[in-house]
Amino acid sequence: ERNREALAAGFPIQPIIKDVGEIYSRLLDHRPVIQGEIRYFIKEFEEKRGLRELRVLENLKSTIFETNELVLPKCEQAMHSSLNETFKRLQAANSMIQRVQEREHEARKLHEEKLLACEEKRVGHWEEFMKEQQNKQAEVDEEYRKAREHLKEQYSEMEKELAKYVSF
Repeated sequence: ERNREALAAGFPIQPIIKDVGEIYSRLLDHRPVIQGEIRYFIKEFEEKRGLRELRVLENLKSTIFETNELVLPKCEQAMHSSLNETFKRLQAANSMIQRVQEREHEARKLHEEKLLACEEKRVGHWEEFMKEQQNKQAEVDEEYRKAREHLKEQYSEMEKELAKYVSF
């Protein structure tokens, strides 16, 4: 400490240190300049931005008010009238579809009844045809039996006559 005091007392070091500090501040320490620029930028930004944002907020407020007071009720009214009309149309379409389905069901039922009647008719015709075939078969069998009997008689007569001629 003595050496430092001796150096400080013997040389005018204080002004040198002060000058070096000033030079350092001017050359290397830019904080005061930057702080001034920052303050200026913030001031300009806030003034310009504040007015612009205020105008934007006022415009938004008026747009929202206009929308709530004028546009929204018109939209609700249009929506309700359109929905009521659409609902009525849907009900009409639904009733039409139900009628079409009922007609289709009735037509299908009628068609099935006709098919059943035709089927019963065919079955009746088939049974009649089969009886007729059996009757014809019985007739043919009867004719065959009669023809066979007739041929048997004829051949037996022919044999008797032939037996007469053989005895000569």
